[in-house]
Amino acid sequence: MELSNEFVVPIGVDEAWTLLTDVERIAPCMPGAELQEVQGDEYRGVVKIKVGPISAQYKGKATFVEKDEGGHRAVLRAEGRDVRGQGNANATITATLVSEGEGTKVNVVTDLTITGRAAQFGRGVLADVSTRLLGQFVSCLETRVLAGVGAATGAAEAQAGAGAPAGTSDAGLASSGNGAGSSSGAAPTAATAVTAGPPPTGPRTVSYEPAEPVNLLETAGAPVLKRLIPALVGALLAFWVQRRLLRRFRGRS
Repeated sequence: MELSNEFVVPIGVDEAWTLLTDVERIAPCMPGAELQEVQGDEYRGVVKIKVGPISAQYKGKATFVEKDEGGHRAVLRAEGRDVRGQGNANATITATLVSEGEGTKVNVVTDLTITGRAAQFGRGVLADVSTRLLGQFVSCLETRVLAGVGAATGAAEAQAGAGAPAGTSDAGLASSGNGAGSSSGAAPTAATAVTAGPPPTGPRTVSYEPAEPVNLLETAGAPVLKRLIPALVGALLAFWVQRRLLRRFRGRS
């Protein structure tokens, strides 16, 4: 099935491109997702969901198959399998960024194939769920990521206004007060130099707080109930008809 969504972030298109293609930076804002390791251009982790009291965990990977920086278009391929072997999910996600005023509009088209518990929901319900989850993602970006960028920028401007020497970085200020270097400005000794070694060959582990599962029923809310009511009415009607027929059959016998 194909799902289409869009959202707006309050930053320029080039800055938005840099941010949204930095998977490690935005991973904590993805509902239910937990990035665990990175190897090259491949990102590995889990996605946790719940359908009422029943939980499922999809373990998989995601890779950029296309990154057009000039056109601000990225295509991400993601695939995962239920760790209990009860379903899988595959998605090709195409994101296109365009300027909109002082911000950036992001159009997202997801070609999704899913089996298992989550597949019991139809396209309409999954579209509602994806819209709500995307809203949570954008809200997290604004409060946790973009707010942090703004705070850092404001601190740098305040530092410059206070008369800090030009070219002084936060790292330089930190090193001057932590005992790592001489207060007289002497060059670092050989003991502080970092010796370059061979590049790591295996995956690089990343550490984040464990993700909370996304409860699909709670996330969908009223739309799910609206779609379930006709099914429940039909089931009750069928049950009533079966009882009537059974009574007639017994009466004849």
